[in-house]
Amino acid sequence: MSEAADHDLSHLSPAAAGLGHVFARTKMLAAFCVIILASLGWLYSALVFAGMDGSFGGFGLSAVQALCRPLSSPSLSVSTIAILALMWGAMTLAMMLPSAAPMILTYAGIADTAAHKNENIVSPFALAAGYAAVWMIFAVLAALIQTMLIQVALLDASMRSESGLFSSAIFIGAGLYQFSRLKHSCLSHCQQPFPFFFANWATTPSGVFCLGVKQGLYCLGCCWAMMLVMFAVGVMNVVWMAGIGVIMTIEKLLAGRRFAHVIGVMLIVVGASIGLAAFAGSLPEGPLK
Repeated sequence: MSEAADHDLSHLSPAAAGLGHVFARTKMLAAFCVIILASLGWLYSALVFAGMDGSFGGFGLSAVQALCRPLSSPSLSVSTIAILALMWGAMTLAMMLPSAAPMILTYAGIADTAAHKNENIVSPFALAAGYAAVWMIFAVLAALIQTMLIQVALLDASMRSESGLFSSAIFIGAGLYQFSRLKHSCLSHCQQPFPFFFANWATTPSGVFCLGVKQGLYCLGCCWAMMLVMFAVGVMNVVWMAGIGVIMTIEKLLAGRRFAHVIGVMLIVVGASIGLAAFAGSLPEGPLK
C-alpha cells in the first residue's frame, strides 16, 4: 500500500486503522468477498435442501419450507420462476464462485500492483458483479427449464429426475461436451486469466464490469453442461453440488485437457450405466415356468 494511503488512515484508532489496512488491499478484499458470498450460497442451498427433505423438525424454519411448497403444482407464474431462480442463483454462488476465485484474485493482484504505482484502479467488486450477472441470467433460464421439465413429468415436485433415460441423456451429453472444442476454448481462458486481463485492462467501473461479463461467459461456456447434471441427480442436492463444484474448480486450476477428458469418460460411463439399468427395468418379465 502507498504512503498516501497510510497517511489517510492515520486519524483512525489503531483497531480501525488495522481493519482499514486489510480492506485497502485489493487481493485480500477480493478473497474475503468470494468466501462470504460462496458461504451464503452454500448456507441457503443447505437450508432449502433440508427443508425439502423435511429435516428441520421443530426448529421453526418454516420460511424455507414455504419456499418449496409452490413446486408441488408448478406453473409458469412469476412467483414460481422467482423462487426457482433464487434457488439456482444460490447454487451458482455456491458452486461457481470458488472456481472463479483464481480469476478474481488474478485481477486483484494486477490491481494491487497498479495501485502501488499510483495508477487508477477499480474495485474487484465490479468484476465479480459482471461475472455474477452472467450466472444470474443462467439461473433464470434454468428455472424456466426446470418448470417445463416438471410440467412434462421429467422431474418430480422434489426436483429429482423421474426418468432414467432422461438422466442418462444428461450425463452422456455432459460427458461428450467435455471433449468439445468450445469447452476447451472457454476452459483455456478460465485456466489462464492473466493474458486476458493484460490484453483487455480497463480503468473504469463499466469497463471492469464488462471484463467480468466476458469472464462469466467463458465460465458459462466451460461449465453449463456440468451444471445441468443437477437435473439428473436432484436440484439442490448439496452432495452433488459439492462434488461438481470441486470438479469445476480443479479443472480451472490444472493446465491442459487431461482432467476434463477423464471427467468426460466418467460422466459417459455413469450415463450409460443409468441408461442400461432404465432400459432393463422397462423390459417385460417372461412367464414363470
